[in-house]
Amino acid sequence: MRLLVVEDDDAIAVPLVEGLERAGYGVDRASSGAQALVRLGDADLVLLDLGLPDLDGADVCRHIRSVSKVPIIVVSARGDESDRVLGLELGADDYIVKPFGLRELIARVRAVSRRTNNEPDSIEIQRIGGLEIDRRSRRVTVDGREIALSPKEFDLLSLLGEDPGAVVSRHQIMDEVWDPHWYGPTKTLDVHVASLRKKLGDPAMIETVRSVGFRLRDS
Repeated sequence: MRLLVVEDDDAIAVPLVEGLERAGYGVDRASSGAQALVRLGDADLVLLDLGLPDLDGADVCRHIRSVSKVPIIVVSARGDESDRVLGLELGADDYIVKPFGLRELIARVRAVSRRTNNEPDSIEIQRIGGLEIDRRSRRVTVDGREIALSPKEFDLLSLLGEDPGAVVSRHQIMDEVWDPHWYGPTKTLDVHVASLRKKLGDPAMIETVRSVGFRLRDS
């Protein structure tokens, strides 16, 4: 997956590009709005700063959306609600306020990619003990028996299954399975975990890590 980072500040852009490359992404950088529009063609997702030296970031966002469906995450120091609303109304898919952590940004990139079907799953059929997750057909079987999952239950299990044994934070789960702008009760996550455990037939298969999140048992 190739990202286009549109950021004029070297102090922000250089470590950001390095961090994203370490995470496995291909990254191009544009330091101005004009460069961004020229380099847009190869991008699978755009990380767009609004404070650019030549063009207003809002105008760049509007232009990108007029010519392309590429996902856009606005990355800005402007954190007022009106700025967030404007960014989303201009066609951005998400909005993150500086300063931010690299892990949060990557979680948002993955979440937006999932919602826009822009990031194919690297493993279509995954087997973890007696559990089989078929991401292409969105089917799950346990010891050869297919179980019926809701769309959110499947997405939750698929996310936990990407790295069995690793803890996935509640925040990351809400961002990727629900939405970064989810304003409903986070208790909904616990409800879905409880339902998923019941359907899998083994409550210990999904472990709770207190005050952090959940992990899928790796054996």
